[in-house]
Amino acid sequence: MAIRKVARMGHEVLREVSEPIADPRAPEIAALAQDLIDTCEDISGNGIAAPQIYEPVRMFVFRVRSGVMPEGAVMKEIPWTVVINPTLTFLSDDTKLYWERCLSLPGLYGQVRRNTQLRMEAYGLDGEKYTMTASFFLARLLQHEYDHLDGVLYPMRMEDMSTFGFVSELGPASFPTFPFDPEDFVDPEIS
Repeated sequence: MAIRKVARMGHEVLREVSEPIADPRAPEIAALAQDLIDTCEDISGNGIAAPQIYEPVRMFVFRVRSGVMPEGAVMKEIPWTVVINPTLTFLSDDTKLYWERCLSLPGLYGQVRRNTQLRMEAYGLDGEKYTMTASFFLARLLQHEYDHLDGVLYPMRMEDMSTFGFVSELGPASFPTFPFDPEDFVDPEIS
């Protein structure tokens, strides 16, 4: 459909709590989903939330490409997935520090502690509810995108601001592949 401009940190839309979507089957929601995918594809992202393209509604899209998986990972690629009106439930208290980046903070990275196990309930474009149980990398990705729906950017979750900086300054520990463990890539359960 269209490649949209990405809002950057500091814009009001990124600080707002987004509104629920009344009808996931509405044509304008399908068009918004395609705009999210087109925009994210254009900048080679893994996910993007509607507020990032100036649409304050509770929706995001994500994918997992083999190119982001370290050697030895067993997870299968996940094609573009549309997430509407999600809820997250953490399944354990276990957490892990991950390097994160965001399309709304280009060129910056930082370490964020995320829960390692969660269940997400959401709606697809068909209006049907689905459940996904995710671990490690995927759980982190879903938490990151979900945060956008509540007006939270990853620096707001950082414990140690000394890990926040530009890729050019942080060096290979954070870029280009991130220091992920192959075991972080576990296939989700979807129902």
